[in-house]
Amino acid sequence: MTVHNHQLKNFHGTWHVFGFHYWKKIFIPDFLGASASILFHSKFQEMIEQLTPHDNVLIWSSKIMPELTAFNDNTTINLWRMEDGFLRSVGLGGDLIRPLSLVIDSCGIYYDATAPSDLENLFNTYQFDTAVLQRADQVRQRLVELKLSKYNVGKTESLNLPADKLIILVPGQVETDASIKFGSPVTKTNLQLLAAVRKDHPEAFIIYKPHPDVLTGGRLGELQSTAVLLYDQLLLDTPITDLFEVIDELHTMSSLSGFEALLRHKKVVTYGMPFYAGWGLTTDKLTCSRRKRKLSLDQLVAATLILYPIYVDPESGDVCDVETAIHLLHQQQSATKTLSLKVKLYRLYRKIFEKKR
Repeated sequence: MTVHNHQLKNFHGTWHVFGFHYWKKIFIPDFLGASASILFHSKFQEMIEQLTPHDNVLIWSSKIMPELTAFNDNTTINLWRMEDGFLRSVGLGGDLIRPLSLVIDSCGIYYDATAPSDLENLFNTYQFDTAVLQRADQVRQRLVELKLSKYNVGKTESLNLPADKLIILVPGQVETDASIKFGSPVTKTNLQLLAAVRKDHPEAFIIYKPHPDVLTGGRLGELQSTAVLLYDQLLLDTPITDLFEVIDELHTMSSLSGFEALLRHKKVVTYGMPFYAGWGLTTDKLTCSRRKRKLSLDQLVAATLILYPIYVDPESGDVCDVETAIHLLHQQQSATKTLSLKVKLYRLYRKIFEKKR
């Protein structure tokens, strides 16, 4: 097993963990490793008072606070941001499914196009050797072969698509998601995205697939009824990996599905600036001056799936490599046929709660 994450060696010393839901606290120690001394905090001021020089502060990326970044700029503490990895689980984070991969970023976070991140720095500067590029190609082929994606949800169904039209997939996103706030400054809603795609491709056959977190009632992003004029087919539960096999193009604001489509050699058009845009592999509506290098697909995959994330076996709690993570995801996918009672009850609770807010 080759664990090749470039930051694992940095996870030592005292770690003050702040801004995490209770259920995430269970698995965070596995990702930081045995060398990290971890203190959980629920109150910001309490944490600040306990910090000593060169301590580490870990925060879930979407919970970052201006006070914390300002404090970090004037001290010797090390601020790290955590976020889901790109091969996450069989099931949704919104259903409290434990992740198989996370990223821990010392610079920014991959979805924030307004500032550098460790992933962007890897893209710009890492010297990819033959061995890691060969691994990347094998990883990509294995993911395509097994039809794996970030969440691995949905049910296969037969599709009847026109043979004489350009088939475009528009994946919906959670409109309150930080990847739109920090990665798509012009096109910010699913309706705006669909309107832009239809305007540019009036004769195309457009498939719209809502984000699974929106379908379960947990997040904002549901379309207005008038949006039916902008797409030709609505697919709710079809696995996105099935759609990759039948589409010609994917158009997105900043969805990870754009990266997943690149793995299948599909044309990807971005309306925001996701982490995989700006490197010469996508057709981009926006530009980012920091992204100066042209990447091959293998280089993109190597940094994104081998060098940047951390993978942990959820059963043993041991750090593993991406190849093992793919094997574990495939096993979970084969074993998971129906939602657990726990997930069903939590979705019901969440729908009721969201309606009352």
